[in-house]
Amino acid sequence: MADGKWERAGLVGAAIGVVAAGAAAGVAIERVTVGRGMRRKARLALDAAGSYGSLRGAPGTAIAEDGTELYYEIDETDPVDVPPAEAPRSKRGWLRASRTRPAPLPVTVVFSHGYCLNQDAFHFQRAALRGAVRTVFWDQRSHGRSERGHDQAEGGPVSIDQLGRDLKAVLDAAVPEGPIVLVGHSMGGMTVMAFADQFPEYVAERVAGVALVSTSAGKLAAVTFGLPAAGARAFRAVAPGVLKVLGSQVDLVERTRRATADLFAGIIKRYSFGSDDVDPAVERFAERLIEATPIDVVAEFYPAFTEHEKADALEVLDGLPGLVLAGDKDLLTPSAHSTEIAERLPAAELVVVPGAGHLVLMERPELVNAALARVVAEAADAVRAPVPPRLRELTGAVDA
Repeated sequence: MADGKWERAGLVGAAIGVVAAGAAAGVAIERVTVGRGMRRKARLALDAAGSYGSLRGAPGTAIAEDGTELYYEIDETDPVDVPPAEAPRSKRGWLRASRTRPAPLPVTVVFSHGYCLNQDAFHFQRAALRGAVRTVFWDQRSHGRSERGHDQAEGGPVSIDQLGRDLKAVLDAAVPEGPIVLVGHSMGGMTVMAFADQFPEYVAERVAGVALVSTSAGKLAAVTFGLPAAGARAFRAVAPGVLKVLGSQVDLVERTRRATADLFAGIIKRYSFGSDDVDPAVERFAERLIEATPIDVVAEFYPAFTEHEKADALEVLDGLPGLVLAGDKDLLTPSAHSTEIAERLPAAELVVVPGAGHLVLMERPELVNAALARVVAEAADAVRAPVPPRLRELTGAVDA
């Protein structure tokens, strides 16, 4: 496609927006050979084919430090599936405070999603764990059903530290007592690290385990997105300025994104998934999540990632039952970043999934679910919290 044609269609700006959304970077789009109407019908058929993102729990709202309302949902454990609790061990501070209780409280697993996604990105994990363990899913500020960040609406920047404090507000509201396992995907993993960095005493008292999926502790400015070195340098140089401009032209950019959505399916697939055999309905589910993030939110969050450096914060999580998981075809947070995290968390299990990309939680859900079930069961065992039998069963449910 000629440069003039790209510019007339406004696709250059839209492509940069999708790149920053964590879904694309410098990919040549094949010529479209199918009619627009047929493509639209195909998307609608895929949307109807799966109920991905339809699971809902008991809703709640936490208030962030700047007054932003943060939306969360809770899925409770099926009480008939929980065996009698054993007496607690003297292991981590929160147990010392609970010795007068007749039995320890069950573990709650709290999920923090990634950039330009929302809590529904954990659809497959939610479906697998539902009823087997108490879970909390929340939407990060300006994402999903949470409010647009008040600080950002007034022109203030986003920081990963602020997201860590948002997580603390959600924990205070949704999980006021009992042991917690923190799960974070991509930006959500960075949120967990920022939380640990700012609230180490809370971690010592309450956190029983951690799972970090497709994420990074820093050095994101050096990520090449699978581009040649020169192309990666050029992208890093121009992306912040271009995004700032795009963020100031919300209506125009959103119209362009909607009008050209079919062109970006290949881009989103390349930067979300590593294999060629992903269910088309799952690919479409990922597209919907990414497309739902307004361009001004994309622009606001992007600069925070190059400033993210939390390797030292991992010391707070060291010694906990843990999981560090990534796909070896991840172009956004390469698996080498997970390997570096695992080196600082020697008690954690490191799982690198062959052939999987950034959205490994959708691409290989059975494997991810089994790994999560293992760390949750290990965390519950460590504090002698009740472990439902179905959670034990999930630990072996790995797709080959």
